[in-house]
Order: sequence, then structure tokens, then C-alpha cells
Amino acid sequence: MHVVVLGAGVVGTAAAYYLLQNGHQVTVIDRQPMAAEETSFANGGQISACHAMPWAHPKTPWQSLKWLGREDAPLLFRMRFDRQLFAWGLRFLRNCSPERTRNNIEKSLRMAIYSRDCVKQLRRDLGLEYDQLEKGILHICHSDRELEELAHSSKIMREFGLDRRLVTARECLEIEPALRNTAQPIKGGTFSPGDESGDARKFTLELAKICAAQGANFRYNTTIQSIEKNGNSIRCIHSDAGEIYGDCYLVCMGSYSPLLTRPLGVNLPIYPCKGYSVTIDTAGHGTNAPTVSLIDDSVKMVYSRFGNRLRAAGTAELDGYSLRMAPRRQQLIADRAFALFPDCGNRATISYWSGLRPVTPDSAPVLGGTKYDNLFLNTGHGTLGWTMSCGSGKAIADLISKKTPEISLDGLGVDRF
Repeated sequence: MHVVVLGAGVVGTAAAYYLLQNGHQVTVIDRQPMAAEETSFANGGQISACHAMPWAHPKTPWQSLKWLGREDAPLLFRMRFDRQLFAWGLRFLRNCSPERTRNNIEKSLRMAIYSRDCVKQLRRDLGLEYDQLEKGILHICHSDRELEELAHSSKIMREFGLDRRLVTARECLEIEPALRNTAQPIKGGTFSPGDESGDARKFTLELAKICAAQGANFRYNTTIQSIEKNGNSIRCIHSDAGEIYGDCYLVCMGSYSPLLTRPLGVNLPIYPCKGYSVTIDTAGHGTNAPTVSLIDDSVKMVYSRFGNRLRAAGTAELDGYSLRMAPRRQQLIADRAFALFPDCGNRATISYWSGLRPVTPDSAPVLGGTKYDNLFLNTGHGTLGWTMSCGSGKAIADLISKKTPEISLDGLGVDRF
């Protein structure tokens, strides 16, 4: 078939690769001049199955109330009249029960572990280089309460197949020696040896080149305007470059997916959640910057090393589709990075970025078919787009090809909402 993929981020590009392997003709459409120019551009860089803890859990409502009005809050609601956010919020609250939290951990972790294996296989098959480090992910805590909560979630994840062990404060320093320079107390944490890190943008650009060499047609600088239906099928894509036809259509447009599918009667409860990142030049500071990818639970931040660069990313800001970067929150990310790693790089040349994560109420992606026989979805990966990209891409390519995916897609379809 001729499959038209909407979106050339890491999720859409990975799907395009696996569709090519299944023998399809592939066209990828994106409004940017090249792949990975939006949410995949400067994310946290982690392939982190250990980060598959859903945002909606029993303690989230109380934490959110405590953070209201605080510009330095890990989760910030910009107060506004927004029907989409209100509807999403009600679904989110329904997912905060212990039973649903456990079920949502299983769904996300199932895809994350599978996808992590797909990345490793893809790297072996294609010889990809993207500043990858296979050193695991260290999750650190600064208080006994944090450590207790982390131990509880880790126990559930181990039940679902994740290799994740509790480590002492001393073991944290042995795993990542750069932590010895911090003035912040470390109580302990967890270590997930199978997780890894790498530059998602580099990965996507390399994979896009391979896809193009294998015959994929990337139509960049092309803005998708709408999707036209014809009965129970999709007829074509309307763009600023004209109509684009295919046999099958795959939506991989992250936060913008609901805007395209809503006129078709396919309502996706995906809300854009703005995250920030900073990139620090570590040249001349190499031993003082971490080489093991980390998660700092107290401030909900992640750290990944890419050669002579340190990426620090975090915060969640619900502010519609605005990409405006609040100066205070920008500085907050940088300050926290230097508080943990005081001499990790050059403060004068920090680069700042923000992007929109497509978050669902249960923190699991939307993967599968729709009421239209030739329209498929691969979207809503939240903070785990890089982590889940290859697994979801391979699974949806198999589904489109009428093959049984290697992983169960139970609980991931749009019909669950």
C-alpha cells in the first residue's frame, strides 16, 4: 500500500521505517524543513522504561493543589478558560485511583520495554550513532518520603518485568561519581540497567536519511490543513501544497493530532503539556558532568549527557498550545542543573528550548485503528515519545500490514476513552 504518515518527529519517522520494512510505499508530511524540529528537537534524551509512572496517581490531586500559583512548581496550570483542558482534567482525575494507576503503569511499561528492545535491535541493524550511552538510568531521591514512594512504584514495575533495583546513597555515588560534587543530600534511589540515553533529534535525522534512501518521500515545508473523509474511509489530506492521496493514513502529530481528527468525529483526549530543556556545553568540565542519565525525583527533572553537551529537562506547564518560555522557569531548569552538578559546564552559553508533549489522561499512547478503515493513530506518548517511538512504530506498521503485532495493544486504542 501507499501509506501517508502525518508528522516527521521521532514517532512518525520510526513508523515510516517499519512500514518500509513491511514493503509499503511511504510518504511523510511535515510543516518543518526537516525531521525532528518540534517535540523531538531537544527533549530529555532518555529511553526510560523506568519513567513509565503515569502522571495520574492517588497523590497527584493533592500535589497539584499545593503547587497552584507557584511559578517554580513541577506541574503548573496557567489559569484560563479552556474546554479541552477541562474535559481532559476530568478524565485525568478518574485515572488517579490506585487500581487505574496500576493498570496504566502496566500499559505504558509494556510498550516502553518492548520499544527499548526495538531501539537496541535497530541500532545493531543500522549502525546508528546518536551520542547514545548504554549506562542505565539512575533515579535519585533527596528525602526518605521520596525514597519510600519510589520503592513502592519500583516494586510494581518489577512485577511487570522491569529490571529496577533499589540503591543506597553510597551506590548512587559509585554509579555516577559526578554526584560527589553536589551539596544536595542524596538518600538513595533506584537503578534501571537496561535503560539508556541518546540524542533523539540525531537519531531521527539519521533514521530519516535511511528511510529516504529506501524510497520514502519526505514532503517537508508542507502544512497539513485537514483530512477529508469519504464514507467509512479517508479520501485524502488537504495541505497548503495541494491534495495528497494514499491508500492508508497514519496520524503521528503529537499534541496537534486532536485538532485534525476532531472534525472526523475521532475525539482524542490529548492535551499539550509544555516542557523546558537547557543544553549546557561541558567542554573542559567533562568529569564534573554526569555520564549516567539521571532522574531527580524531587524536582521532576532528567539529565542526559551527549558527548560535550549536558541536557537538563523538566517541568510540566499546561498552557494550551503556547510555546512561550517563561524566563523564570527557563532559569529554574539551569539553576537546578548547576545545583546538582556545580561545575558541569559553561553557564554563559546555555541554550534554552520548549516543546509540547502530547499527554493523555492515563499517560499511555493512543495506538491502533479508528472507525475509518484506512485511518490509524500513533500519538499521545506524553513524556515517553522517544522511549516508545520504535516499539509503537513497529506495532502500528504490523497492524496496518494486517500482521499480528509482537506485543499486545490491549488498552491502547482510542476506544478506551
